[in-house]
Amino acid sequence: MTGVKSEHALVERWREVLALHARTACELDRELHQLGLGASDFEVLDILAEGSVDEGCTFRVQELADRVHLSQSALSRLVGRLEKEGLVSRGICSEDRRGVRVGLTDAGRARHEAARPVQRAVLERILGES
Repeated sequence: MTGVKSEHALVERWREVLALHARTACELDRELHQLGLGASDFEVLDILAEGSVDEGCTFRVQELADRVHLSQSALSRLVGRLEKEGLVSRGICSEDRRGVRVGLTDAGRARHEAARPVQRAVLERILGES
C-alpha cells in the first residue's frame, strides 16, 4: 500500500509543479505583453543579456534552445521575430559555418532592461510565496 501512496504523492507533486509553471508563464505573458514581449521572448533576451557586452557575447541557436526549452525550429521562429523587431541580430558562426549565432542589439538590451524588473517582480510574487 505504501507504494501506491508514494506514487500518488509523486503524481500530485508533479501536477503541482505543472500548475505553478502554467500560472507563472501566464502571469509573465500578461505582464510582459505591455512591453511587447512574451515570456519566451524575454527569456531569450535575458540569456543573451547575461553575456558580456564588451566581449560581444553571442550564443548558438542550439545553446539558446537548450536553455529556453524550445525546439530548435520554434526558437528559430522566435529569434526571427526578435530580429525583425531589431532586438537581436543573427550571424554565421566563425567556428562552424553551418551554425548561427544570435546576439543582443542595443535596442534589445534596452527592451530587456525595461522588462527585467517586471519579470523579476512576477517571479518574486509567484515563486517567492512557494
